[in-house]
Amino acid sequence: MSEPVELTGPDLSQGVPVAQIPEGELFAAHAFGKPLVVVRRGDSVQAISAKCTHYGGPLAEGLLVDDTVRCPWHHACFSLRTGEALRAPALNPVAAWTVEVHDGKVFVTKELEPGDGATSRPDRPLAAGAPASIVIVGGGAAGNAAAEMLRREGYAGPLTMITADEALPYDRPNLSKDYLAGNAPPDWIPLRSPEFYAQHRIEVVAGMPATAVDPRSRRVTLADGRQIGFERLLLATGADPVRLKLPGGELPHVHYLRTLADATRIIEAAKNARRALVMGASFIGLEVAASLRTRGLEVHVVAPEAQPLEKVMGPEVGAYIRSLHEGKGVVFHLGQLALAEAAGLATDRGIAVNEYLESSVPGIFAAGDVARWPDPHTGSAIRVEHWVVAERQGQTAARNMLGRKERFDAVPFFWSAHYDTTISYVGHAEQWTSLAVDGDLSRGDATVTMKAAGKTLAVITVGRDRESLRAERAMERA
Repeated sequence: MSEPVELTGPDLSQGVPVAQIPEGELFAAHAFGKPLVVVRRGDSVQAISAKCTHYGGPLAEGLLVDDTVRCPWHHACFSLRTGEALRAPALNPVAAWTVEVHDGKVFVTKELEPGDGATSRPDRPLAAGAPASIVIVGGGAAGNAAAEMLRREGYAGPLTMITADEALPYDRPNLSKDYLAGNAPPDWIPLRSPEFYAQHRIEVVAGMPATAVDPRSRRVTLADGRQIGFERLLLATGADPVRLKLPGGELPHVHYLRTLADATRIIEAAKNARRALVMGASFIGLEVAASLRTRGLEVHVVAPEAQPLEKVMGPEVGAYIRSLHEGKGVVFHLGQLALAEAAGLATDRGIAVNEYLESSVPGIFAAGDVARWPDPHTGSAIRVEHWVVAERQGQTAARNMLGRKERFDAVPFFWSAHYDTTISYVGHAEQWTSLAVDGDLSRGDATVTMKAAGKTLAVITVGRDRESLRAERAMERA
């Protein structure tokens, strides 16, 4: 999951002249055998550990935004002052380091204990009137991020997370990537240990779907008939997986991929298989195709579109992605081949929420795949089924359940891995009037900009991580 970060730049434990550290830029250094990223503004110097706590991305190659550093790989964001993980997908902080300046030199002297993502923050006193109890329905990206943020923000009341999955929250994007390909061992997959939830008093009810929510009595009914009361509720369930109704769809050699158990069954089946047929050329479908090719299977992909992903990324990027897979031996059969949403709340192809992620019923919030929110960047109500968006919404919803009144205005971001190529996407474009390619997709070095009415809606990058960060920042300012 993570890769080692080489020690580059000067050794700040031995001292470095102030003038050697550039003004207002990310500067790679190290101290006591650990990589650092350093920022100098005048005589003030700040240093944090340089390895992102998500997948180990090199923060020194990221982007400096005000008093934060953004990771080039998956756009996590850390405070330069405290090391706190300010934005998903990173959940744990990085270490901050004490810095001293004397005799014209900068010295790093001590690594400060970073703690974890659910340790309460003394600088964020909880507002009066905190809810007596909070229930989260869903144990995916949004639900887990919300639970951790509630504790980080100082909420000390009863906190229950209900999930239909038998497993504790895990790294779902990895299921179709490294885990399925055999490059990630099972112990990489859980987001947290059972001890973590016990330590932070997060009660996880696993393997038990919620069957009903009563907004009047403020109770959630579970599949076994139990009821759990709440003052605040977060609906963070994933969108219902599409289950194709095909002849023979229930046969043992037909598999779906939604959960960790699904992925494990596919891995077992692949051990004795020679070929696989993937239905659908979505991101997950193509990642599955890549993972199964890595395992040596003959892979065919069947989908209705003329090019994979062309409705999301345009025909040029679709053709590039197709070429990546065909170069690895995947065979496409294209131009060939219905998510039910139900809630006792206002819906619009998902649960309709306001800018604070609150539904039409006060005190009930929604985040993640099920939520459709007013996006300030496109001016439309959108629903985005991506891991990072779900985590960030969970964090915002958690703060708003505590009365923070924080608008959700993050620019959507996701990444998709195909063999050794990663594609990053910021923004949201369901339709566009122009698409411009800068660079060479065939060489894995390009930026693709999608616009409508002269406004940038989305930017796709291949091999240009920092450009992706700059595009995200530009959309935030627009």
